[in-house]
Amino acid sequence: MRTPTPFADAVAAFLDADDNRRMKAIIYRDNGGPEALRLVDRDVPVPGPGEVRVRVTVSGVNPTDWKTRSGVTNPKQFPEVTPHVDGAGVIDAVGESVDPGRVGQRVWLFLATQGRPTGTAAEFAVVPAGQAVPLPDAVSFDVGASLGVPALTAHRALTIDEDGPRRLAPGALDGRVVLAAGGAGAVGHAVIQLARWAGATVISTVSGPEKARLATAAGAHHVVNYRTGDPAAAIRELAPDGVDLVAEVALGANLALDLAVLRTRGTIATYANDGGRPVELDVRQNMTLNSRLQFVLLYTVGTQALQAAAADVAAAVGDGAMPVGEEHGLPLVRFPLADTADAHRAVEAGTVGKVLVDVAP
Repeated sequence: MRTPTPFADAVAAFLDADDNRRMKAIIYRDNGGPEALRLVDRDVPVPGPGEVRVRVTVSGVNPTDWKTRSGVTNPKQFPEVTPHVDGAGVIDAVGESVDPGRVGQRVWLFLATQGRPTGTAAEFAVVPAGQAVPLPDAVSFDVGASLGVPALTAHRALTIDEDGPRRLAPGALDGRVVLAAGGAGAVGHAVIQLARWAGATVISTVSGPEKARLATAAGAHHVVNYRTGDPAAAIRELAPDGVDLVAEVALGANLALDLAVLRTRGTIATYANDGGRPVELDVRQNMTLNSRLQFVLLYTVGTQALQAAAADVAAAVGDGAMPVGEEHGLPLVRFPLADTADAHRAVEAGTVGKVLVDVAP
């Protein structure tokens, strides 16, 4: 016979009351285009041991979400999937072994679909407690939903240089020069903000005046248009001793430029290869530089790196260092939950800014 405990009895009573609750959710059952997404009614999920349930306010959309839905990265692993790895909202229930005091806490979520079929494109999402990070009252849910993949990827890129720090904080990157390729993108935006918060001199490469404006608004000290003039010479003029670290979004297209401006023992951290151009590596050139080429993917960085990144990003958020919106270099493009397919289309089309899905008021 079960031995009653106050916590177990309280949870049981709460979950019994949840039995008839329903929610709106986006799902897909087969890999395919955005048209595979459907708005349906589903039972409100129940948090298990070590988990929290979040009433989602805003869901963030990333390239990984449409790539997973389409099957480009991996075939579907579950009979039915609710997409989106990032989001923000309020904890409304906790599982056993989680502090009940977290109920009512504002949080941002990351990697919500890792190892499970349900993400944040729903009115409620259940995640491990450690993947629900407290969000200060003064910080909007828009900021929270824009963190996750972009901010944690940026943190990883900024902390894997051989001669650099493993954690970020004010002063951690003092005296170092960071090149943020594609500073108008979501990850590039986070690289600029985190690097500047940590004390680096930040240079960003962009493709035109409008993106230059956004990278500057994000906090880049210098912006270089890689489509005009001699971008390598322009960057070398700003950093005569070379760049310490490059956070790269299009390795195939930009490797020659990166190597031309990289200091000896510098690092190129690549988190994407936009454009898909093949990478040709000059081995001797890299040997001479003693360069490091680091590939970054959050799904396999390991728990320790994720926990460190989440803690440092939370500290930056608390310092007001990671705002979003047009005036801060990251325009917000919004869709209601019912139009999540259009949100996916926008991300696939390369919409500038951060695509968000409004789930609840």
